[in-house]
Amino acid sequence: MFIRFDSSAGTFMLARDSALTLIRMMGHSGAVPGAILARDLPPALESLKAGLAALPASPPPPEDRQDTREPPVSLRQRAYPLTDLLQRAIRQDCDISWHQEPGPSRP
Repeated sequence: MFIRFDSSAGTFMLARDSALTLIRMMGHSGAVPGAILARDLPPALESLKAGLAALPASPPPPEDRQDTREPPVSLRQRAYPLTDLLQRAIRQDCDISWHQEPGPSRP
């Protein structure tokens, strides 16, 4: 399942677990659907940034060159589209809402 973030400033989808964690970091309950009014975006962005800064640092990539697996994507990296959307919505003075989107169908 995915959470879709919508705003006049843009739209993107994120895996549900990561999205709920980020929504809670913004100071919200994690309820889906949900929204943040334009006037409440600056403190939500600051709360998100503080929450991300408090996360432990990502471990360095393994030095074993035989390990061909991709390194895991950190929550900080997954948060980039949301922080970008919040910044754009603040500049454009528009609200952001989110709701659940179904995942891709499996045959």
